[in-house]
Amino acid sequence: MHHGPSRFNADSKAVIVVVIIIVVNGEVHRVERLIKGLGSYSFKMARIHVHTHGKSHSIRPTSKEPAPWITHSRDQVSALVVELAKEGLSPSEIGLRLRDEHNIPLAKPVLGKSLTKVLIENNMMSEMPEDLDKLVKKALGLQKHLRVHNSDHRNVRSLELVESKIHRMSGYYKREGKIPKNWKYAAVIAQLQ
Repeated sequence: MHHGPSRFNADSKAVIVVVIIIVVNGEVHRVERLIKGLGSYSFKMARIHVHTHGKSHSIRPTSKEPAPWITHSRDQVSALVVELAKEGLSPSEIGLRLRDEHNIPLAKPVLGKSLTKVLIENNMMSEMPEDLDKLVKKALGLQKHLRVHNSDHRNVRSLELVESKIHRMSGYYKREGKIPKNWKYAAVIAQLQ
């Protein structure tokens, strides 16, 4: 009897299948996860500004169907998403809260649409996309730090790299129409200070 994860080669890429057995209220559920790119070479995308591949990540459920142990209906999950957004949580924080506290690994199969679409329909979405907003807040924190510690050359470089990511990402969101064409990083920083 084989107890560990099974390993096989698919298109010369190492793939590991992990089978997880979950017991909820006496019912046994089997969940399978595929882990690709393990072995001597990882096929993950390299990180931007460093010469490493990403190693740490959570594994998303492979199935596009709702998990069998979910007892919440579509309307209940939608109301829960709106309630969490009213508490001031971002879409990624809402997803984490649903996963950790309400046993909903992915909201999209249950809702039939993404969390952000639910928030947009309920006028709860912020004006700036979440990833761009987090980068702007990180840059603001670095600027405040450098005002006090102006000889911290390592964080001067960190600020340059974060601002580079902001400019690249803002160009993408301008092309996609998610932020106005006249959006300026300097104006946003001045407004936040």
